[in-house]
Amino acid sequence: MSSGVCRRVLRAAGSWPAASSSASRCRITSSGCRLRCEPRRGMSASGAKGTMNVFNREMKKRQKNWAASLQDGDLYDYLRDEVGSRVADRVYDITRTFPLALDIGGGKSHIAEHISKDVVERLFLTDVSEKALKRTRRGEIPTHRVLADEEFLPFKENTFDLVVSSLSLHWINDLPGALKQINQVLKPDGVFIGAMVGGETLYELRCSLQLAEIEREGGFSPHVSPYTAVTDLGNLLGRAGFTMLTVDIDEVQVQYPGIIEVMTDLQGMGESNCAWNRRSLLHRDAILAAAAIYKEMYGNEDGSIPATFEILYMIGWKPHESQVRRVFSFGFAGFDTLLLFTVCITTGLIVYIYVLSFSGQTSKERLSQRVVWGFVKDQPASQHKQVIEPPEPINS
Repeated sequence: MSSGVCRRVLRAAGSWPAASSSASRCRITSSGCRLRCEPRRGMSASGAKGTMNVFNREMKKRQKNWAASLQDGDLYDYLRDEVGSRVADRVYDITRTFPLALDIGGGKSHIAEHISKDVVERLFLTDVSEKALKRTRRGEIPTHRVLADEEFLPFKENTFDLVVSSLSLHWINDLPGALKQINQVLKPDGVFIGAMVGGETLYELRCSLQLAEIEREGGFSPHVSPYTAVTDLGNLLGRAGFTMLTVDIDEVQVQYPGIIEVMTDLQGMGESNCAWNRRSLLHRDAILAAAAIYKEMYGNEDGSIPATFEILYMIGWKPHESQVRRVFSFGFAGFDTLLLFTVCITTGLIVYIYVLSFSGQTSKERLSQRVVWGFVKDQPASQHKQVIEPPEPINS
């Protein structure tokens, strides 16, 4: 189905903006047929400072506990394992040893299993799901498991040398507050390395469900949770007090037999929608229509369908006086320093100066495969997209 046909279908359904205006705002992007419907983020009635209250955290806890209790739960860990290994790669890029590290929302410890004891000497692992912590994978790093909510870290200030997080922060209501807490528990010159899903995640599923409900019911409601846009992430890190920021974007595409398998795997990952304005019931006719639309618009020649996960990687450092000396030591102690200037003159004068320090050949390798915050590489999108296959079920 072409983008022109999609637009005609959406415009013909005259009732859909009114049906969704109370809970969401919608637009159609210029590339393909991507219907973006972002639920309006409501304010917490009990929050004294007007904290965002988008997600039902108790529901998310039950979903993660249910997923961790599955006998074949490891079959659904392929995405977490892949992203966890990429976070671990970024830890190895920093040439130092971290005496004490914290993994926020680590679950089964998808990051630590890729890190050696020579890099991280001791680790604290937190998660909101007790059952997930009980199934933590054993590694060579001494690990202390702590049952804690990502929104309320039970640690003193200036405690950890390293904080990591993988595929957990996108379910937090108060993301700016959580980033500030991470900054507080870090020691000066400590580093935070995290990964979370971005705004273009599962756009195929989102668009297919919305078009199907418009056709069958004359309107639609959100079935995919809202995610953070990459354009907001750098500002959030800066407001939280981090310096020397780097934001990377990866697209991981997974191939599935059909839309039912996509939903089943999301449920097995503990990644089902937990937004307060979610619609718990999805009619059978709408599911069948969504499956047909999904295959027609995005299906492959072999009959499979893709599901795209946009992964945002972030690195931020807690300020320390030694960082100024390191940044401006050009060509000193084996550092290959790259100074990037972007000057934009509009109504006023805005000057962005990015100073990035990399060691040896690593800088060339990283710049060839990363998108640094504020600078997008001029390469085809296909070069940034990586495809992984979910594991086949094990027949007993």
